[in-house]
Amino acid sequence: MQRIIKNNEVIDETWHLLPKDTPLDGLSNCDDLIVPLALWHDHAHALKARDGGLGVWLDSDEEAEEIGEDANQFQVIALNFPAFTDGRSYSNARLLRDRYGFKGELRAIGDVLRDQLFYLHRCGFDAFAIRADKDPYEALEGLKDFSVTYQAATDEPLPLFRRR
Repeated sequence: MQRIIKNNEVIDETWHLLPKDTPLDGLSNCDDLIVPLALWHDHAHALKARDGGLGVWLDSDEEAEEIGEDANQFQVIALNFPAFTDGRSYSNARLLRDRYGFKGELRAIGDVLRDQLFYLHRCGFDAFAIRADKDPYEALEGLKDFSVTYQAATDEPLPLFRRR
């Protein structure tokens, strides 16, 4: 079973992340699912009628505006990082938290490494599915890389000079 970092601790994963090519038929009615954005667009009504939890995931080339005001219908929104060097999901996280007021779990998935965790958290992520070949306990230490931040961000809306 995969382990993820959520709210500053390592826990067992309970959600099922569905691949992009998953058909609607054959989905379990009671599992907690994180569905690709295209499946949500095509079958939102049927997915909302299920008994299990519902989340959606966006690839880095999909924009937060595509779910926008519907964001709070989901318990989890996962944003994919297909490569360590692809930072487009940072912007989507800020939009979901700051513009659309998403209060649920915001999860980083894909090529997520220890070095990113502190910055991901500053943008609003509170859960991290670390790359499978990395130790989540070691990665957890990445959230403590810095003790003071100067700039305003989602996790601290005031810059340092305004906090004094």
